[in-house]
Amino acid sequence: MSDPRLHPANGRVAHVSVGGEVEGTLLRVLRPVTGLMSEGGRARLRELVFGEGFVELERRDGWSFGMAARDGYVGYLRSEALGDGPPPTHRVRAARTYALPVPALKAPDAPLVLPFGAQVTVLGTAEDSTTTWAEIAGPVPLHLPLPHLAPLDAPEADPVEVAERLSGTPYLWGGNSTFGIDCSGLVQAALLACGIPCPGDSDLQEALGAPATGPHERGDLIFWRGHVAIALDESRMIHANGHHMEVAVEPIAEAEARIAAKGGGPVTARRRL
Repeated sequence: MSDPRLHPANGRVAHVSVGGEVEGTLLRVLRPVTGLMSEGGRARLRELVFGEGFVELERRDGWSFGMAARDGYVGYLRSEALGDGPPPTHRVRAARTYALPVPALKAPDAPLVLPFGAQVTVLGTAEDSTTTWAEIAGPVPLHLPLPHLAPLDAPEADPVEVAERLSGTPYLWGGNSTFGIDCSGLVQAALLACGIPCPGDSDLQEALGAPATGPHERGDLIFWRGHVAIALDESRMIHANGHHMEVAVEPIAEAEARIAAKGGGPVTARRRL
């Protein structure tokens, strides 16, 4: 049976990849973050952030059905959260940044706050006495601090360092942004920033890499039933979790004992990328 998370069909339309007739339209997310929902918006499945691509297969009653360009995850977005846009050139590398209508640190307008991983199209740069600003494409002029951006064709080198950069991010089930993130969202954000393809949910992520043996190594993925963490070294790990309600670092042995005591069972797999 096809996994509905990765099967772009809903009984009315189907993508050509699964034998349907619709190729879809690539659109961009226009909001800082928006939920990828089940039909009718009954439940949040995952999230997409500003500038990420969404292949729209159907638009109906204010909802767009399709799949996230980053990983093929299927669901529904509010149609008003989508629009046309040029291909992005840069991504937000800081945990969060902001956009202002003028390239000036003391601009009086309220900033638009964008999360880690947001994608923008840089049109040019400008300088004030403080920093260099990137002008980005959009319906209105916006400027971001250039040091908060990295070119899309210059991936990060270390997924662990990326995950550590997101320490303290609030825990949110199904979250994919630095406004709120869950365990698999953290792993995906860290790997995608390094140019490593990664699915959205922890059970799908168990297929990454190869089985890990011996002591934990930096970057190993540690899995429980419905949970995943990233090893920092032999004894510590980082994960987004409901116990701390944030992205936190803790000893692996302590986490294993606590998760088992709360009914989460033992470690089910370790994978080495």
